[in-house]
Amino acid sequence: MGSQEMKCKACEGSGLLMDDEEWHYTCTICNGDGFVSKFEESATPDLTEMDQNNRTLE
Repeated sequence: MGSQEMKCKACEGSGLLMDDEEWHYTCTICNGDGFVSKFEESATPDLTEMDQNNRTLE
């Protein structure tokens, strides 16, 4: 981890998020890296299309 990177607060550094039914998804904040740079932290993430269950649509 470089001096410009911090552990992602959303996924606690794991790179994965879990829903109520224990399905695992790639963290949308750090893009699965587990770390967020100080420069990325202030940037607004791109809005992605999601279904009713908040799953990313491709």
